[in-house]
Amino acid sequence: EVCCGTLSCGEMWTVSPALLQLGPHYTGIQADDDLKSMFVGTVMRKIKSRTWKKQRYFRLQEDCMTIWYKSKKTGNAHSTFSVGDVEAVREGHQSEVLLSIADEFPPDRCFTLVFRGRRGNLDLVAESAGEAQSWIKGIRKLIDNLENMGQREKLDQWICDWFKRADKNRDGQMNFKEVRDLLKMMNVDMNEHHALRLFTMADKSQSGTLGDDEFVLFYKMLTQREDVLRVFQEYSGDGQKLTLQDLKDFLREEQLHEDGVQQYALKLIERYEPSDTAKMWQAMTFDGFLMYLSSSEGSISNPTMVDLYQDMTQPLCHYFISSSHNTYLLEDQIRGHSSVEGYIRALKRGCRCVEVDCWDGPNGEPIVYHGHTFTSKIFFKDVVTVLGNYAFKASQYPVILSIENHCSIEQQKVMAQHLTQILGDKLLKSPLDGKIPIGLPSPEDLKGKILLKGKKIGGLENSMNGVVDDPLMGEVSDEEETAEIDDDHHRNDSIRRRKSKQRLSKELSDCVVYCKSVHFSSFKHSQIHSKFYEISSFTESKARKHIREAGAEFVLHNARQLSRVYPSGLRTDSSNFNPQDMWNAGCQIVALNFQTAGVEMDLNDGLFSQNGHCGYVLKPTFMRNTDERFDPENPQNRDGYKPLSLSVQVISGQQLPKVNIKEGSIIDPLVRVEIHGVPLDQAKQETRYIDNNGFNPVWYDMLQFTIHVPELALVRFVVEDYDKTSKNDFVGQFTLPFTCIQPGYRHIHLLSKDGTSIPPSSLFVHVRITKLT
Repeated sequence: EVCCGTLSCGEMWTVSPALLQLGPHYTGIQADDDLKSMFVGTVMRKIKSRTWKKQRYFRLQEDCMTIWYKSKKTGNAHSTFSVGDVEAVREGHQSEVLLSIADEFPPDRCFTLVFRGRRGNLDLVAESAGEAQSWIKGIRKLIDNLENMGQREKLDQWICDWFKRADKNRDGQMNFKEVRDLLKMMNVDMNEHHALRLFTMADKSQSGTLGDDEFVLFYKMLTQREDVLRVFQEYSGDGQKLTLQDLKDFLREEQLHEDGVQQYALKLIERYEPSDTAKMWQAMTFDGFLMYLSSSEGSISNPTMVDLYQDMTQPLCHYFISSSHNTYLLEDQIRGHSSVEGYIRALKRGCRCVEVDCWDGPNGEPIVYHGHTFTSKIFFKDVVTVLGNYAFKASQYPVILSIENHCSIEQQKVMAQHLTQILGDKLLKSPLDGKIPIGLPSPEDLKGKILLKGKKIGGLENSMNGVVDDPLMGEVSDEEETAEIDDDHHRNDSIRRRKSKQRLSKELSDCVVYCKSVHFSSFKHSQIHSKFYEISSFTESKARKHIREAGAEFVLHNARQLSRVYPSGLRTDSSNFNPQDMWNAGCQIVALNFQTAGVEMDLNDGLFSQNGHCGYVLKPTFMRNTDERFDPENPQNRDGYKPLSLSVQVISGQQLPKVNIKEGSIIDPLVRVEIHGVPLDQAKQETRYIDNNGFNPVWYDMLQFTIHVPELALVRFVVEDYDKTSKNDFVGQFTLPFTCIQPGYRHIHLLSKDGTSIPPSSLFVHVRITKLT
């Protein structure tokens, strides 16, 4: 056991020497047969296409965190990836690449590693079914282990990883030069004299090198959280511990807990206090306090709102719905790769509305791609199969399949056939209770159902009464694509298409129930003539024009029926518009290019990070009530207008990732807090930048905002590397709804550009929300 540095917390901090060879959680690892065979290593084929199949030797490293592989031919060249980057393992032919070679290798030898973020899959074929199973089961066990780690273990793991990276000669000891190089790698620019003093203090054996436990001691001294210690000592009577009463005072005064404070304080001691002695005295040491503040309960997001907490029995149009545009594209709109992977990724991220662009394909099989471009093509039936397999993995609530149909009558019939046969009961083909409905059903009513959005012959009432103008087919105008062209009139004339009458097959028409696509004329026309099951699509520029000219009417329109907004045809690079403007008007289906990282997807992830990540978020009351009049451009005029003040003290940052791979470069971090909401709430402020410290920068800077419509506001915390000569580099961010913020002293666990976590990078802040009188 080693003491935690110069902190007088009276608590010992344990680290097992084996930890630095194996990492936590893996002590029983030697006994596991699957992992044993992974340690030995296996030759497998890495598959990139029907023609690219190469043998590689794969082996799990001793840290149980890294998989190393090399080509049999190229001698020394090898690659590695971390188990932490693997999101899932798919067995059998579950990727396009493996499907393309299905005739060559049986499914029991094939598997796919799916990585987090936007990194491509790794498709592998083992020599035998047994070897494939060892790797599939082994990697799944390692992923489970990682997911079950606590904050302390994750930090231990992180320290171990750095120790191993820096211990160049692999002797389990580090001299001062190695430690100094390690600090540079870890984003610390430290005064050499100070580092040497800490090194000497940690070198208990006086050998001039640090062993594993001495290195942990050095690390503890280095990462002393003076900022948290200040708060701890302010509430601690003796500077050594928080008694139950001290902790209750802290929870009431700082974290603003009101009910059941005593039970909550006892629960925190039980859950986070490492010392049994302190637990016995119902007290919390500094270590326990730091662990509580670093946990999900000490996080800025209110854990009760991360879970499913909203009423799911309102009509569908009363929810914001996580929606993707051109879901089949993994890159840009002109030459990008079309793939069913796009659907899998979007659905696994909780997306509830996906788009399919259908065109006539070879041999009577409809295909999906971005028409009149060079994007690759996939079969419609493969998209429907993926939808059937993945629609309800992340959420049980309904998925809307938005069809852009350019097919002939014959191939439309094939589409209807695929939908019906592949999806079976999941496809909603008639109103829920068999009666003519008077309003949209709720997400709760539609659990486990896939709804088709598309053109329909006649109305819902007609089809229920068996009345159809033409038993074979009807005519509907093909307005959606052309609306986009009309808007973006600077588009090249050769691509422009005329408005046309499109023939629609009865079979496909019958698959459309609650989401009939109709052309939008005006709000007045809709109010008089529209049916609740009709939905109109708007390009971003049309939607903005309506918001500017008739914002309150748009909000009312969206209280009665669904609207979809999609990116302009000019965004050939798959960039996104700001979805916030559309949510401000109550538009439910705001379709974004999920494949493109950036502030727009951060906002989408932030809004849908609440309510169990289920892809549906209930709109505020004033946007659902048709008696109210809410204008996003003039929010002060609404009933119950109560602005709030938000103050954020940005205290410190912890272990921020390096953005510049250049040797010896260290970041100069600054933090920007952005408010995204109605126009009146749009604001951003930033801290000073700190020179050369990405490891433990300290600011104590105060940022202040007024929030006029808290129910619609999102707050985005961004860390950037300041650069006086060029654009700042992005370091990390975290976005959440204003209504989900927990006040008090909080950690913000940062996410990468891709929206994946980057432990242990965090910010420490103090948040206060007060009413403006």
